Amino acid sequence: MKCPAILPTESERLTALSNHGLDNESLIPNLDPVVQIAARMFDMPVAAVNIIGNDHVFFVAHIGAGKFDMSRDVSFCAHTINQSGVMVVPDATLDERFHDNPLVVGDINLRFYAGVPLRSPEGLALGALCIVDNQPHTDFSASDQLRLEELAKMASDRLELRRIEVSGNKSRPNFEEYAGNSTTPVVWFDQTLCITAWNNAAAQSHGYSLEEGIGKPVEQLMPERSRPIFHEIISQAIAAGSLDELVIPTEISGLRKDGSQFILGFSLFSWKDAGRIKFEAVLKDITEQRLEEIELRQQANIDPLTGLENRASFYRAIESAMITPSPITVLMIDLDGFKDLNDTLGDAAGDSIIKEVSNRLLKMVDTVGIAARLGGDEFAIMWPQMTNPGLAMQLAEAAVATIAIPIVVDGQEVRVAASCGIAIAPDQAQEALELIGNADLALFKAKSIGRGQVFLFVTALRLEAVVRRLYALELHRAVDEGEFLLFYQPQVDLITGEITGAEALLRWHHPERGILSPIAFLPALERGTLAVTVGSWVLDEACAQAAYWRRNGCPNLRMGVNLFGAQFHVGNLVTEVIAALKRHGLPPEALELEITENIAPDNDDVVLNCLHQLHDYGVGIALDDFGTGYASLSLLKTYPLTRIKIDQSFVHGMLEHEQDASVIRATLDIARSFKLETIAEGIETEHQRSYLLEKECMEGQGYLFGKPIPAAQFSALIESNKLLKETA
Repeated sequence: MKCPAILPTESERLTALSNHGLDNESLIPNLDPVVQIAARMFDMPVAAVNIIGNDHVFFVAHIGAGKFDMSRDVSFCAHTINQSGVMVVPDATLDERFHDNPLVVGDINLRFYAGVPLRSPEGLALGALCIVDNQPHTDFSASDQLRLEELAKMASDRLELRRIEVSGNKSRPNFEEYAGNSTTPVVWFDQTLCITAWNNAAAQSHGYSLEEGIGKPVEQLMPERSRPIFHEIISQAIAAGSLDELVIPTEISGLRKDGSQFILGFSLFSWKDAGRIKFEAVLKDITEQRLEEIELRQQANIDPLTGLENRASFYRAIESAMITPSPITVLMIDLDGFKDLNDTLGDAAGDSIIKEVSNRLLKMVDTVGIAARLGGDEFAIMWPQMTNPGLAMQLAEAAVATIAIPIVVDGQEVRVAASCGIAIAPDQAQEALELIGNADLALFKAKSIGRGQVFLFVTALRLEAVVRRLYALELHRAVDEGEFLLFYQPQVDLITGEITGAEALLRWHHPERGILSPIAFLPALERGTLAVTVGSWVLDEACAQAAYWRRNGCPNLRMGVNLFGAQFHVGNLVTEVIAALKRHGLPPEALELEITENIAPDNDDVVLNCLHQLHDYGVGIALDDFGTGYASLSLLKTYPLTRIKIDQSFVHGMLEHEQDASVIRATLDIARSFKLETIAEGIETEHQRSYLLEKECMEGQGYLFGKPIPAAQFSALIESNKLLKETA
């Protein structure tokens, strides 16, 4: 376990804690909304504002936090304050800093962490806003990090108000010394309600010059409707001699000089001067902050594309309904073949289809039920007070029928089919997750029957799910019986069309189901214990085939081999690769190992050291699916890459969508800057080939040049390519 470093400014930092009134370790109620939004937005069980003390840490706001070890040495947040941006730990068990941390290996079972430092106006770290889960999350995106940073800004603003409040309870210095240069709007006024001092921040936020305020009534800074409450508070304070025990609103409406109104964060303090009470108001314009909070709440509950409830909000609604308990029917809906539609028509058309489907489902449920988009082309409906299976089937058929009505996109009529699974509570489930799981099983069954089908859950479906899990056991037989084989997809020179390489792609020759593509078995293979065994076989088989083709018509062929993450952590991959090259008489440059972000996480020294050794030996290292994740750019700096593989999703959309074209251009510019080769995946048309050539991408692969094919067919392709070259 690595203990967090102590900052050089530690003494100043501890002083800042005291200035913010954080040394008493009490909870701060106005931070509660921040952690509540964070927990809902990211669907996390724990969110907290964690303050880093001298030798321990403490929460000033939290939701879901149980009994934590609060020593500073084990605190993740104590690491967070040592960096400038968001610290993300996708899986603590795989992070060398935390894998043996008591919070990870103990009862807390902390797996995922993301935190943002909270700083004073002087830049001193006070603590961190963090979210935590006991499940790993590899999907915490760059946009997620930005949203967490926005929430951290809200928390920092509220801590600054805390500092002002604490400072107000101490002896008052000269106003200029106290708040003259502060960016926080501060107004001092006396018991006659006349302004005695204010700073530029207060004057400018209300549209005045600094000189216009002194001696003017403070009530001119608020509209008429806010003044009676304000007068009442001040009158009570004058009568009592202080603001103690008075209820002070945290927000009021502000009035600018031009008559426009806005939302003010309102904090009021008082002190005695020569026996007379004086007041300080902090009047911060929080209009934008309130709009951001509304947006953040929407992001936590609403799907941004469609306006429907999102997955987390839908699940919460089902949980609430079942706690009552209340009879409900859940429909899980999936669009059939939507990916093909999206690939054919483009992302913009795909989004239009998703929005139209959403509108139809929303009209269908009206105000009775809840319609949600769970993600991608997945939708769901919750219909309360329905337990009749016949009516539930009619509702599902109506949903499928309304989706099937042709949709006009850019003047073109598009037909969309959908499948639907149904589950009913309490007859078929007693808990929310069980109900959703049963509806999912019914949806899976409906899709297996065909397009546009509906299916009501029956208990036999659960047995079928068990059978699918047993399917993973077949993988062991596949390894033992040699049922795996390799297909090869050509990689070509985009100018000459000459074959420059091949990517080895795994297939399973199932004795009953025929040739299976990786989508059918790769997830189970990657999760199991066979990945290293299969990966070793793929490496050796691909090297053997590359050696044969280099001796028979394609002397410079480069073989691309995809690696499993487990191959880096079991055995010695470097020794294995070198041995395979020597065994088949291949030079190092004949092999290119392909990695993805999933198997190249930040700070994984095992992977990094292994790749450096292979690169130094002369083996090519290609980053696959470039641009689809948030870590691609950081990997370019740290990993010894030789090639970038441009993901086919950008190639498919680059001629129709400027965003995709921009990604292509930027990727090629980055590659040139880093002196890396590039290859574009998914080329299907001559127009795409020409465009990529124009942008100086020199190699590509895709159906335009050939689908993945068995070795014998690839040999014939090499031969025909050789004849074309000789006759050219």
